[in-house]
Amino acid sequence: MKNRGQLALGLILILLGVWFIAQQQVPALKEWVALYMDWPLNIVAIGGLILLIGILLGAPGMAIPASIVAGIGGILYYQQAYNDYQSWSYMWTLIIGFIGVGQVLAGLLGSGRGEIASGLNTIVVSAVLFVIFAAIFGKLTILGSFGPSILLILLGLWIIARGLWRGRRKEG
Repeated sequence: MKNRGQLALGLILILLGVWFIAQQQVPALKEWVALYMDWPLNIVAIGGLILLIGILLGAPGMAIPASIVAGIGGILYYQQAYNDYQSWSYMWTLIIGFIGVGQVLAGLLGSGRGEIASGLNTIVVSAVLFVIFAAIFGKLTILGSFGPSILLILLGLWIIARGLWRGRRKEG
């Protein structure tokens, strides 16, 4: 069904509207939510809701936006919990990985094996970028001052090896 994405978005907006009205009309509900959910965790919960709606509608592609929303909620939660708002200078690289996680989930939910492989590659690239940017901006010193250079070389070697591996698999 081509309109599943629109249907999912419509359902999400309706559910959010009902949720906000319920919180205004039932003060006990608002107090209960305040006990268990900080505002960044609400973002994570919305990501989970998007994933759930995608699963119920049989739209595995909804796992990608669900992972992005939940992942950004996780970043915001970390920044608030540790008062580390400067970490955004390298945390943004994780969003690429959240796309990869969504691709893997979509593949597992029915999009196919190609989606899983693509997602895993995206996660690796995101992880390498995260480590490089974290090293550049001084939060990660595991490889010393040569860390970003070493990681760029390793990423280049990985990309070349992957290309050679795929070329040999197609020949054989």
